[in-house]
Amino acid sequence: MHQSSFAVLSLLLLAPSLITAAPHDTSYTSSPHARHHEPSANVRGRVDNFDTPRPWRRLSDAIIGRIWGLAGKQKSLDTTNRANTNTHTIEEQPEPKLLAQYGDDVVLRFNISTTDEASALAEAADILFLDVWEFNEDWVDIRIAKDVVPSLLGLLPPTLEKSHVALMQDLDLAQAILNSYPSPSATQLHDQDRSYSPTLKPSTPSVKGHPFFQDYQPLSVIDPWMKLMASMFTTHVRKINVGISYEGRDIPALRVGVHATNSNQPSRRQTVLVTGGSHAREWISTTTVNYVAWSLINSYGKVHTITKLLENYDFVFVPTLNPDGYVYSWETDRLWRKNRQPTSLRFCHGIDLDRSYPYKWEGESTRSNPCSESYSGDTPFDGVEAQRFAEWAKNETDNNNVDFVGFLDLHSYSQQILYPYSYSCYDEPPTIEDLEELALGLAKAIRISRKGRPYKVTSACEGNVAMSKDSKDKKERLVLPRIESSGGSALDWFYHELRVKYAFQIKLRDTGSYGFLLPRENIIPTGEELLDAILYLGRFMLGEVGFAADKHTTKTEPPLKEAVEHNEDTEVWERDRDQDQSQFELRRRR
Repeated sequence: MHQSSFAVLSLLLLAPSLITAAPHDTSYTSSPHARHHEPSANVRGRVDNFDTPRPWRRLSDAIIGRIWGLAGKQKSLDTTNRANTNTHTIEEQPEPKLLAQYGDDVVLRFNISTTDEASALAEAADILFLDVWEFNEDWVDIRIAKDVVPSLLGLLPPTLEKSHVALMQDLDLAQAILNSYPSPSATQLHDQDRSYSPTLKPSTPSVKGHPFFQDYQPLSVIDPWMKLMASMFTTHVRKINVGISYEGRDIPALRVGVHATNSNQPSRRQTVLVTGGSHAREWISTTTVNYVAWSLINSYGKVHTITKLLENYDFVFVPTLNPDGYVYSWETDRLWRKNRQPTSLRFCHGIDLDRSYPYKWEGESTRSNPCSESYSGDTPFDGVEAQRFAEWAKNETDNNNVDFVGFLDLHSYSQQILYPYSYSCYDEPPTIEDLEELALGLAKAIRISRKGRPYKVTSACEGNVAMSKDSKDKKERLVLPRIESSGGSALDWFYHELRVKYAFQIKLRDTGSYGFLLPRENIIPTGEELLDAILYLGRFMLGEVGFAADKHTTKTEPPLKEAVEHNEDTEVWERDRDQDQSQFELRRRR
């Protein structure tokens, strides 16, 4: 452990006195847009539970102040002209409590190119209890209080003092958080229009798309919606639970598929598992799982390819693997990441569920810092939700004739399709050629259909580390020190322990313009991107695309077009069946 970490932990022992000594002043420099507006009584009708900084945050600020001192002014962030340059249209202003919690925070992007830079930033993030938003070979995004930035820069090499930029420069963090919640107009629309068809179609839709996907939805809305899907589409939908959370909430899921009744039915049902919400603040992952589920449910019997897919495979959609954290992100802290388990430090709650699985668990590296956003717990499977979800999956394979052939774990952000392994950039999975081939196909399906975004394809390790730029050949490039641990991931566990053939972690939109606070206008486009990826996965598993299809095809099939008609309006999706079976240029690393 670093000497500075010892200093921090010694101060933690003085927590009660430090919390008392920590400044309780919640003053802030408000957004230029908010200075002349009287905030509303609460934020869009949500639970008025945004408090002043929590004790552990006051404690961390006090520790930083005791050790390094806090500068009164941040010189590296130019915000003096924001009132004149901001062109963002704002309908509501953040209330004081929201501003007190997030108004002084900023997200900085660092570009790292050397081992010294990566090591220094990793150590500084640990010492200062920083919230690392995203870390890959292109950038590192860190959320930090503005008055702590000088302390951070003081711990970094001179090369990084100017090698950073503030994200969301045209929008304050508090305002971006406010904008991520459902709008009053959407709430009024749902309150006024209570006449729904079997597909939840409003009687007079005023906007494009299904009303359920016009906004992010809380768990109190998602759970009844899932029950409704199961009750309306009884032929091919069942609502199930895949575990119980630490606080006693169900971890709900939808099982979608059609089981034949003839004697030719295989003994084991091939199943694809699609999960989201492991990290509570990644709301786009939760709503995207729901969007893909609804699209398949609603298209069964109408679209031949989807009907065929559901007759051959089951899909289990788990939108909120971390229901306690998800509820907490709605009611208390929009940027909460972990679950809500207590830890050895009473003011630091939560375990990172995606670092809690036993395969290549790296908990020793985070055990001393329960406040870390990637804290893995004291032992493997310490995260209650991860353990119970894994137990459910294992029971399905051992006792319920289920064969998991696909695992898609949705996260945000950075637009990447990642395959195993996460724990190591040097160990390669035995089926790497198949994984790369399918991952490239998924990325292409997203890119060419409906103006999708480009998604990068790489291993989960390489997608979450910085690498030296010395060589164009990745084999010869040096993997720089990690900022966060990467062992114990769900991706690696399902691939290695449950032998899931096609296992991927998919990081959704965007690449940093909004990060975890992706505007609601991206919900349907992101859902469409993943739906295209899921349909490509189905065609791949059915042998219609890919190298296997090339090997067995004797003549070229004519292009097929299929319409996926959605009941929420008259929109028809024209789907061009991609017949380009050209060989992907794969990295054959054996």
